[in-house]
Amino acid sequence: MLIDVHAHFFHERTPRGDWQELNASRLRAGERVGITIHIASILGSWGRTSPTYFPSPTDLTHANAYQRALQRQHPDRIRSYVAVNPNFPGHAEAEIRGGVAEGMIGIKLAASRRADDPLIDPVCALAAEYGVPVLQHIWQHRRRDHAGQEASDAVELCRLARRHPAVSFLLAHIGGGGDWLHSLRAVRDAANVYVDLSGSGVDGGMLEACSEAVGVSRLLWGCDLTIDTGWAKLRYLEHLLSAADLEAVRWRNAARIFPPTAFPND
Repeated sequence: MLIDVHAHFFHERTPRGDWQELNASRLRAGERVGITIHIASILGSWGRTSPTYFPSPTDLTHANAYQRALQRQHPDRIRSYVAVNPNFPGHAEAEIRGGVAEGMIGIKLAASRRADDPLIDPVCALAAEYGVPVLQHIWQHRRRDHAGQEASDAVELCRLARRHPAVSFLLAHIGGGGDWLHSLRAVRDAANVYVDLSGSGVDGGMLEACSEAVGVSRLLWGCDLTIDTGWAKLRYLEHLLSAADLEAVRWRNAARIFPPTAFPND
């Protein structure tokens, strides 16, 4: 089994006129790579009617509903995160409760608020209540503010993780840009923070450093928007890890932190 812990899809209200082909091409590429399950989210309208990182409640409700529809359409291949904006706490709670009731298995936080902001705490309390992990968008060592987002880095995520030790957190796309060594130093001792290997970066020594920093048991394979670089990392891991460790990164670690009925039996 191979689980992609960080996937995205699109819908008819996003800016992409080829959204249907994008969704289909992801599934086709997944078949070629051997992905069993894509765990995915849709970030509102991807900027069309509200900012990508500050999505409106209306856009999030539609996106989450469409993501659930995709899961129903492909029950053997797709699982779903509930995407929420913590700046709207009442709406976020309703989306999480309703989404989990309809089979969504995790929570996606983009860059609507810093990870250590108190507004994130109610979201994490719901994650603990339902036993689902939180995938947090991370910039690897944020050295300045970026327009259109409140980007978080690993230090801030670890502050949040210490406040919620019963919740598993996914540090998003270690290969997504920035100083990933800074992130690895930050998360080394944060036992409930897992490193998501996705992102377009495939730097030399990155995967070795991830394994050394947190151990194989806290590594999760994923792609984000670019399956080709996820595939490249997978091929490298096949040479870097033992068969048992590779199986852990491919799916067993994910199966441990997502709800027990989330995936097909091995």
